[in-house]
Amino acid sequence: MNDDVKAGVIDFERPIIELEKKIHELKNFTVDERIDLDREIAIMQDKLDKLKSDTYANLTSWQRVQVSRHPTRPYFLDYVRLITSDFIELHGDRCFGDDKALLGGLAKIDGHKVLILGHQKGRDIKENVLRNFGCAHPEGYRKALRLMKLAEKHNLPIISLIDTPGAYPGIGAEERGQAESIARNLLEMSSIKVPILVYVIGEGGSGGALGIGVGDVVIVMENAYYSVISPEGCAAILWKDRAKAADAAQVLKLTAKELKELDLIDEILDEPLGGAHRDHEKAAVFLKSSILTNLKKLLLVSPDERVRIRYEKIRRIGSFEEK
Repeated sequence: MNDDVKAGVIDFERPIIELEKKIHELKNFTVDERIDLDREIAIMQDKLDKLKSDTYANLTSWQRVQVSRHPTRPYFLDYVRLITSDFIELHGDRCFGDDKALLGGLAKIDGHKVLILGHQKGRDIKENVLRNFGCAHPEGYRKALRLMKLAEKHNLPIISLIDTPGAYPGIGAEERGQAESIARNLLEMSSIKVPILVYVIGEGGSGGALGIGVGDVVIVMENAYYSVISPEGCAAILWKDRAKAADAAQVLKLTAKELKELDLIDEILDEPLGGAHRDHEKAAVFLKSSILTNLKKLLLVSPDERVRIRYEKIRRIGSFEEK
């Protein structure tokens, strides 16, 4: 494995990283040699900012998928640490076990008591095995539903952070009712009376994402994706060749901008220039601000009215007119 792969460097990011390295070296040189090169550094910094802006404004669908999978992108527990206080994780589905790929618990966000749940990936091989690469089992979705029902009982808003390539497709998961557990969540989330805010923070793959994806607002981060299938899976079916993933990403219309144009999501959440993986803290500020803004609006609506609006929004998905 080469150094770029280990560091999670994407091909189109190389010019940016090389320029960042030069600026870093120049700053160190000014300190070591006590030479004033502030003007030169400022010029290079302006060049870097423009390069980042131009590069990330024109990413292809496949490149955004690559950014959504960046190994240093903030995950669920990173956001929990950065935007909440007093987080208490709750475990188990009370039927089979505790899924480590789908976590949830009680927390506070600027004084608002909430239930926050989401998919969790790993940072290394050992943790990825523990977290099953963010692919939840049926017990994960049943745990999520148990916690959402608990939130409804105690009138706590629900914050759902999606980041999964898909639900785990193994034999054991199918034997324990993977499809039923996801379908049950879709049914139950459509009628839960507390506010539900859904954010796709990375990958939003198939039923694995939908299992915690029904909400009053559904928001996708700028470099995240939300799709019925992964680009590789789509390519394997349509072209019998997973190498056609970039073509599949293009036709799937899975980016935040395309989803908003199709009226499948409510908002696009901006990321720091260069992607959330470059600035966890700033990405968390954007996420927290969006949560508080939308929560304030939703709390002004009565529970029955929220459910009615949510249901009507679900029914409009995929509607069309014949002329």
